[in-house]
Order: sequence, then C-alpha cells, then structure tokens
Amino acid sequence: MEKKAVIIGAGLGGLLCGEMLSRSGFKVFLVEKQDRPGGCLQTFRRGGMVFDCGFHYVGGMGPGEPLGRIFDSFSLGGLPFVRMDPECSDEVTIGNDTFCIPSDGPEALVEKMSGYFPSQKDNLERYAAFLSKVGDGIFGALSSPGMNPLFAIGAKDWLEETISDPVLRKVLTANAMKMELSPSLPLYTFAQINSSFMMSSWRLMGGGDSIVTALCDAVRDAGGEIILGNGATRIISDGQRVTSVELSSGETIPCDVAVADTHPAVAMALAENTDGVRKIYRRRISSLESTCGMFTVNVVLKRGSMPYVNHNLFVHREDADMWNPARGKVESVMVHFYPEGDHLDIMTPMDFPEVSRWADLPLGHRGEGYEEFKRSKAEECICLAQKRIPGLTEAIDRIYTSTPLTWRDYTGSADGSAYGVRKDFTAPEQTLIPSRTPLPGFFLTGQSLNLHGILGVGMTALLTCREILGGDAVRIAR
Repeated sequence: MEKKAVIIGAGLGGLLCGEMLSRSGFKVFLVEKQDRPGGCLQTFRRGGMVFDCGFHYVGGMGPGEPLGRIFDSFSLGGLPFVRMDPECSDEVTIGNDTFCIPSDGPEALVEKMSGYFPSQKDNLERYAAFLSKVGDGIFGALSSPGMNPLFAIGAKDWLEETISDPVLRKVLTANAMKMELSPSLPLYTFAQINSSFMMSSWRLMGGGDSIVTALCDAVRDAGGEIILGNGATRIISDGQRVTSVELSSGETIPCDVAVADTHPAVAMALAENTDGVRKIYRRRISSLESTCGMFTVNVVLKRGSMPYVNHNLFVHREDADMWNPARGKVESVMVHFYPEGDHLDIMTPMDFPEVSRWADLPLGHRGEGYEEFKRSKAEECICLAQKRIPGLTEAIDRIYTSTPLTWRDYTGSADGSAYGVRKDFTAPEQTLIPSRTPLPGFFLTGQSLNLHGILGVGMTALLTCREILGGDAVRIAR
C-alpha cells in the first residue's frame, strides 16, 4: 500500500522534504496556509522589478561544494546561478576603511586578508583551515547523527582566541548579516556558514522563486499534491502514532508521516491535544527565543543610472559593535545588487520590539505612525549606504520598505525572525531541536532546527528525510 506524507508548510524545508519523499514512493500532500508556496524564498514585484523576500546570495554552490551537492541531490542542478566576484564577493567598510573579502577558497582568504593585516597571517591560516575542516565534515551528520560538539563552544570566544587583532576580528564578522551575531552564537553555526561563503558566492537570476518552481514541479511530477490557502490546524493520532492532519477547510488527510516546516512552537500547537507529546516538551519548544528580523529598503533605480556591482557592500559606522549592536538605530547595512540591474536592496537587522506596537493591526492599515517609522528608517539606511555609493540618492526612482511585521505576515516567520530559533552554545541541548518528535510519525524540519539559510535548511531537510527513510535511502550527489 502506498504510504502518505503530509508536509505542513511550503517553505524551502517543506519543499525539499516533499521532493525527496515523493521520489521515495510516498504520496505527498504539501499544505500551505498562504496563497503562494516558498516562504522566505518568495519573490514579489514592485515598480516593475522583481525583488526577493529573504534569498539574496548563497555560498558553496560550486562543483563538489556542499550546497552544490545538496542541490544536485534534490534535482535542483541547472538553475541560473551567477558567480560573484571571487576576488571580492563582500566589500566591507568600517568607518573610513574598506576591505575586500574574497570567496575563492582558504588560500585566497589568507592571502587577501594578510595583505591588510600582515602580522596576522599565521592566525588567518589557522582560521581558514578550521573553517575548511568544518565545511568538509558537513555530511558526516548523515552517517553519525548527534550533536556536533562545536555547538557547545562560543563563536565569539573562539574568534577572540584565534585572531588577536581586534580590527581584523571586526572585519571578519562585518559581512556576517547572513546570521545573527550574538554572544550566544555557537561556533558550529559561525564556522559552517562562513566556510561555505569562503569557497564561492553566487546570486540567482530570477530569485528564489526559481527554486520554488523547480521543487513544486518535482513534487507534482511524482504524483504529489500542493494545497495552497488551506493550512493545517491539527495533528491527529490514534494514541500510538500520527494518523491524519486536519486542515482549516475541515478536510482531514490520512497519513503515515507528518512533517512540519514551521516554527517548532507552531508545530507543537498543532499537536496540543494529541497523545504522545508531553506538556513539558511543548513548553520547552514554545519558550525558545527567535532571532532578530530585518528591515529592508527595496530600491528601484532610474534606468541606467547605476552599473551592476558583482559583489555585496557591507557598510558600518565606526563604532558599530558586530556582536552587540545598538538597538533602535541603524549602525550597519548590507547592499545587495540584482543581476538583472536597475534595482537593489538595502538591509539592516531589526528586533521585533521596534515594531511590536503595530503587531495587532491588519496589514495595510497600520497607520501613519508606522509609515513614518519606515520612512525614517529608510532614510537612515540610504544615508549610510551612500557612504560607499556616491550619488545613490539621485539615482533612486522609488523605494519600498518592509519590517519584521512584513516578514511575519507574508512568510509565516515567527516575529518576522530572519534566522529562526536563536541557538545558545551554553544550552545546546535546549536550543537545538531534533527532527524526530516524541510522537511517532511526526517530524520537524526547517531553519529553526539545526542551521538556517539555504545550506542549513537543505542539510536539515536531508536529516529529516534520513529519520523517515533510513540512512541508506538518503544519498548525496558527488
């Protein structure tokens, strides 16, 4: 008899699990409460331009590199990725000083950065060698599951022990808007993400929707169904294991397996009245903190006013603290250029409390106070970005803005969090969440479990599928 799997949430993790389970003989029902699949991979059109929600660039997509192998394993090879400048994929400005960070392997990183900091060459070699070792071992988790001990070491402490020059430490973290730098950040998160971008950096023509479309097509081609605008409301069990999932329409889908690609607290709420999930487990999951969100200025440029730049810009005020940023003001921005040209994004981290006063107001009806808040933030971001982009203000045709509230409303991310649950190296057993829940047949996936980002969610999806299918059934492309 054909096995059935209900995937709750059509973000990247849910789509990847749906694709692999479909190929492995499951009849997959992928249910999404929003009207569009993709979660943070969604794109949207403003001013005639296509912008990304949360997808901007990825690392390690080259042949034989970790993300390239993961994409090939999920039939995602052949997407139109564009490699960023290997000699300077991230340009970092701190105050009046600018540095180029390459993405062409550990040797290139050591050579470039030791040119700026000659006395740190030995330390840079140790730094790059360690990142390489962590990156090379990423797929070991599939054969030897369990918590990597590097999750119990602090990234900030390790960096201070490894790199003695405080300015170099600042430079090496100045392009880290692909994660939330906090004193609790585990070393594994820091090292694995930076390792992938040290290898190579890439942008995707057409944005994240290209990935979403490819995965949706693969699920449907294998006989799966994608149900939009009809989210899950309850996990049902027979007291022993999952038996079905109830949808907001009232429909019940029988299943052998349910996989939740949602915030873990949302997943636990679905199983609130289900035997097999103890209250103490649900309370622990529900108490986990979320990482910060992002404020984004989507900029439409006057046609031909600014050339495409094949690297990112990270601009920081002189006194910016990478690990303990001041809340409520703009100290740092990332500028992302779209390969199609004539538009760009300017982003800065933002905590949910900055917008919580408008949290209960409906989308599009949050009032003039909210609009003025966004205008003021946008002006701060543009002003800081203009330090590295002379003439930016004059080149702007129009702007659009989004806050963590926007992320929450369009992607379902808890409190508009950009990186999922906050991991804590002092409490790894509490903040790292396994794919397998206490209820047999009920599994979790997504950025809150292990690593976030495209690489992290891809790896977590593999681990989730390994739990369902068995280790021998999950193979990584070479």
